[in-house]
Amino acid sequence: MEKINYHRPYRWVVLVSFMTVIGVSQMIYLNFVSLMTEVQNLYGVSKLLASALTVCNPLMFTLVSMPAGAMTDRKGYRFTIRLGLIIMSVFACMRIYTGSFWLLLICQIGNAVAQPFIMNGITKLAADWFAEEQRAVAAGLGTAGMFAGLALGFSLPPHLNEIWRLGGTMIVFAAITVAFSLGFFLLVKENHITEPEEMNRLRSFTAATEVVHLIKDRSLLIIILMSFLAFGFFNGITTWLEGILGQNGVGAVDVGNIGGVMILAGILGSLVIPTFSDSIKRRKPVLLFCGISGIALIMPLCFSSDVPSLYIYAGLLGFLFLPGFALLLVMSEEIVGPERAGGAAGAVMLVGNAGGVVVPVFMAIVKSETAGWRPAEYLLLGLLITVLSLGLFASESFRSEKQKMS
Repeated sequence: MEKINYHRPYRWVVLVSFMTVIGVSQMIYLNFVSLMTEVQNLYGVSKLLASALTVCNPLMFTLVSMPAGAMTDRKGYRFTIRLGLIIMSVFACMRIYTGSFWLLLICQIGNAVAQPFIMNGITKLAADWFAEEQRAVAAGLGTAGMFAGLALGFSLPPHLNEIWRLGGTMIVFAAITVAFSLGFFLLVKENHITEPEEMNRLRSFTAATEVVHLIKDRSLLIIILMSFLAFGFFNGITTWLEGILGQNGVGAVDVGNIGGVMILAGILGSLVIPTFSDSIKRRKPVLLFCGISGIALIMPLCFSSDVPSLYIYAGLLGFLFLPGFALLLVMSEEIVGPERAGGAAGAVMLVGNAGGVVVPVFMAIVKSETAGWRPAEYLLLGLLITVLSLGLFASESFRSEKQKMS
């Protein structure tokens, strides 16, 4: 069997290329969130219909994630990510024509289909190019790219729209998409050459066989359940942050800045916390620490009306809790092995996105006329306590090469 060289400097070129395209995919997904009023006025559609430009993404992700993950295992991450980038580039360019809302919605659905093909390759790429002692930091950098895309997707469109209106904004995003996609095509190659016998075995990997195999693994099921709750928590707090803090007298501008601080701190934390996990060669205690941090910070964030303190709480929550996403992803790969890493990442992303849809809706349901968002805030606390409880039953997934051979 071929011995893989995990120490080639080129691995950082591959990882940075992936960080850029996963960031672009998040920008494309979120670029209409801050343009909702513009879309409503331009096309004469309701707020609910305008929100479909964003809501379609997690809905399509749940449908496509497992087939995309199985294809990643069967065909390799390079093939699958390239396919996703082709789809995303085509629909990003089609959005330049802004004469029809329905065409814009079709393009967003197309971009939503492309996203799982891009995102589910994160652990497969990390396992291909990085030794186990560096895979958490590789996944952390990948999620840092994702969070950077989220931040830019929120903040950049209003400024572009003010200068070039919607059509010009779509041209800028199309150019960014095509440019970084070409960079990935030119720069990224696979480190591991698949042998013919291995290729024959991988051809049997389908979405159905992946699901059957993965649900038999108790350790992976715990990680998947944690992803549902953790992704749901993150989407819930970011979706309703304005309402939660607004009832404490915090203005909309400050709320936006506080949310931005949380995401930016999450980017920094995704570089630091996974690196620490790699250095101590442990995943579980670091993941538990992320959960404990969330529990300690969520109530101060939701109850405080002191703006400087809110910046601190949000920054700490982003820095200490959000890196848990990278740890969940790398643990899924370590549990199932590199061969099925794409399917495992697909399952984590699928269930996580489902949580990202369910939790914000449930928060809106439990909101009270008299107590406001307080019941929803306690729901978020309950989610974090459940995440921590599940984490106590999670297995330590890190295995050194010596342990694997013994």
